[in-house]
Amino acid sequence: MNQKINEILQEIEKVVIGKKEIVEKILMAVLAGGHVLMEDVPGVGKTTTAMSFARVLGLETRRVQFTSDTVPSDIIGYSVYDKESSGFVFKPGAVMTNLLLADEINRTSSKTQSALLEAMEELHVTVDGQTYALPKPFVVLATQNPIGSAGTQMLPSSQLDRFMIKISMGYPDFQSQISILRDRHTENPLNKIHPVVDIDQLQALIREAAAVEVQDIVYEYVTRLTQATREHPMVQLGISPRGALAVCRMAKAHAYLHGRDFVVPEDVAAIFADVCAHRLVLATKARMMEEKPENVVRMIQESVKMPVIKK
Repeated sequence: MNQKINEILQEIEKVVIGKKEIVEKILMAVLAGGHVLMEDVPGVGKTTTAMSFARVLGLETRRVQFTSDTVPSDIIGYSVYDKESSGFVFKPGAVMTNLLLADEINRTSSKTQSALLEAMEELHVTVDGQTYALPKPFVVLATQNPIGSAGTQMLPSSQLDRFMIKISMGYPDFQSQISILRDRHTENPLNKIHPVVDIDQLQALIREAAAVEVQDIVYEYVTRLTQATREHPMVQLGISPRGALAVCRMAKAHAYLHGRDFVVPEDVAAIFADVCAHRLVLATKARMMEEKPENVVRMIQESVKMPVIKK
């Protein structure tokens, strides 16, 4: 594993205790140039995790608590008339940052949610006909609470498709919770961690991850998997080409994190559910049976034979 990657993980794990796999997946998504949706009950560390990444990666960050009265201009910005210049001046919104923490994104209106679409996909925003580029890197770490639907707006498929992965923190295990209680007895552990890289160094890591080699046999495996999602009887809407590209980018980051400069099919298998489960739209029959997308993805993976790369 790259020494800097190892240092980043070790520093974050000082705060996010007992969640090594989750921390690695978020870092993979950042290296792959993607966004992360964290869905879980309150109090399990979603916001703390996001703030830890911002600090350790040396990123400028802004936090937006999404509510019913949050409007698109709060997110992307707005133009205001300036008397001195006799023209309109752009006032940047919350997206003009490296890491946007979108807290409880499902508690705002569909109109405000959609304000993020252009920023997440194209890395710029358009206000009054003018296009403004976002800082690089730009990452959205969004949270949503699955418990209590009053006042929430489900994210549409087009919005979910912009998130590279969807993960769940889950409750800590017994020993991890003891450590959390002990560490937070007198101070906030966030105050103990320090930046490991600056933005230029992070950009270099992102470029190295993007340069990981992918053989045709891996592309064929990804294609067979994604086609299987489109043909499965429990799936109404399968994985799009954008989703297939996300699988490849995430697989490259997985290989890079594990010290390889080439992707193997096992990299694809390891991240496929995290990248694809939230992108599936289940058929009526599956919804009536209360089937979970994760289970359907698992069945699809088992039905597609994993290729073997000959050495």
